[in-house]
Amino acid sequence: MSIRDWPEGERPREKLLALGSPALSDAELLAIFLRVGVQGRSAVDLARDLLAAFGGLRQLLEADQTRFCAEHGLGTAKFVQLQATLELSRRHLASQLARGDALTSPSLVRAYLASQLRHLGHEEFAALFLDSQHQVILYESLFRGTLNSASVYPREVARRALELGAGAVIFAHNHPSGIAEPSDADRRITERLREALGLFEIRVLDHFVVGDGEVVSFAERGWL
Repeated sequence: MSIRDWPEGERPREKLLALGSPALSDAELLAIFLRVGVQGRSAVDLARDLLAAFGGLRQLLEADQTRFCAEHGLGTAKFVQLQATLELSRRHLASQLARGDALTSPSLVRAYLASQLRHLGHEEFAALFLDSQHQVILYESLFRGTLNSASVYPREVARRALELGAGAVIFAHNHPSGIAEPSDADRRITERLREALGLFEIRVLDHFVVGDGEVVSFAERGWL
């Protein structure tokens, strides 16, 4: 039976229109993206198969082109469409963040930083530069690779903050292992950055560590 033959309240598109997107399962949302199934399998059946093959929605969304296109029912066109959709989502978060005070939207800041860093297979250190009113000036990746006291340079961070006229900054980096718990090195780097920026009266408001499904905030831990 094709989806067209299902009761109207069970069809993913009609269900989304009636109840909103949060009411749909991962498979139903993915089926809307896929649009069609394959011979003998509806779009929802195919979506369930793909989620099982990849091990979950996040793994599917973050798969590289070779892995993604290897699955039956997917291909280059769907990969391009997915990448465009994900980038639209990131830009939507960025536009929301740019319209308000970053400190009044902690959940939005967390979601935005996670969207920028969680999918990366390498460690990356980034900053959200803010003006004195905590409005977003710029998000920028600063350092890439294994982070330690020798690979993050407070002087360069301070120079960039001064160039942008920043009054405050929020740092973030990811742990490709998926474990978001900050290391001792993470804490030492943060303290060195706080001291360096403090010389120019630039405040470090937070440092987020992005893992797999979890984001740890230094400020919430009482470390800043």
